[in-house]
Amino acid sequence: MNRPETTTFNVLFVCTGNTCRSVLAEALMRARLRERGWAHVEVASAGTHASEGVPASVGAQAAARRAGLDVQGHRSRPLTPELVAWADLVLVMGEAHRRTVERLGGESKVALLTEFASGGATGGEIPDPFGGDVEDYEATLAELRPLVDAVLDRLAPILHP
Repeated sequence: MNRPETTTFNVLFVCTGNTCRSVLAEALMRARLRERGWAHVEVASAGTHASEGVPASVGAQAAARRAGLDVQGHRSRPLTPELVAWADLVLVMGEAHRRTVERLGGESKVALLTEFASGGATGGEIPDPFGGDVEDYEATLAELRPLVDAVLDRLAPILHP
């Protein structure tokens, strides 16, 4: 019996350096995807001003570890036109990130994370905890958690296996 090939849906999180916010959002979504059993959704992250190969920041690692998330193997990567083309949905942390994605050809698939999560209501930017203490990173993670859940809830009607 021949089965049709499963199509994946690709989600890309974008922030500035790809060592804090987008890393935490990616880790959260990976965990939620496992919980939901959605093996056909891929998630990645990148940064508009990221260097190649930098680990997640110490604060992001600590906050993730405390939340039971694993970001140890993360290495930063710059946002490229190829990554934008790969993604079906690009979720950004701020307006500057949105403009960069649009310049790279992603205008039809980019949204501010807060706006997408709320179904289109005007949303704010996710503050960058870079340089802050662990509590700042934990606050960012706490802000991202319901947003990632809301994104998956919005996608469920088209992506539920």
